[in-house]
Amino acid sequence: MRKVIANEWMTLDGVVQSPSYADEDVTGGFRHGGWHTRYFDELSMTWVIENVRGAGGYLLGRGTYERFAAHWPTAPTDQQVLAEPLNALPKYVASTTLDEPLGWRNSTLLRGDIGTAVRALKAEEGKDLHVIGSPGLVQTLMALGLVDELRMMIDPVVAGGGKRLFADDGALRAFRLVDSRVTSTGAIIATYATSGG
Repeated sequence: MRKVIANEWMTLDGVVQSPSYADEDVTGGFRHGGWHTRYFDELSMTWVIENVRGAGGYLLGRGTYERFAAHWPTAPTDQQVLAEPLNALPKYVASTTLDEPLGWRNSTLLRGDIGTAVRALKAEEGKDLHVIGSPGLVQTLMALGLVDELRMMIDPVVAGGGKRLFADDGALRAFRLVDSRVTSTGAIIATYATSGG
């Protein structure tokens, strides 16, 4: 059985909104877009590459899918280490507004109940499925007990507001620290397994 692994960049106060670019997601008037990029170093870049290249496929929410589909098929040469697996491997997209066929090659729209669809994907043979970004999808999958690991880069910055990874739903969820490293920029790279993982 395959695992579902969520890969996230997060601030100390749990914000995951708009980590890479100023205008990536300005929903709710968020004005701190691009907060994550200054915390990259060699260790964290290697970690990102290992996660992307080690996946058997990707689970993506609509917003992340649309941003990725606009960039990775025509990514520059220096980004091919990430572009190659992202373009070649299967992508499963959770959306109620997109229609098939999806424009980015090897992309499939998940139909019907998301829990049923992801359970079926987990039951297949192969490498683990990675959710990249897609905080709404991660929240849904965590509520359904379908996330096996959280792989997070936690940056030493507070955004003071914005979309957070963890829903304010009153649920208590236990995790077990599997691995942690500190980058040269002060960010923490941590892997947490769910209590059942």
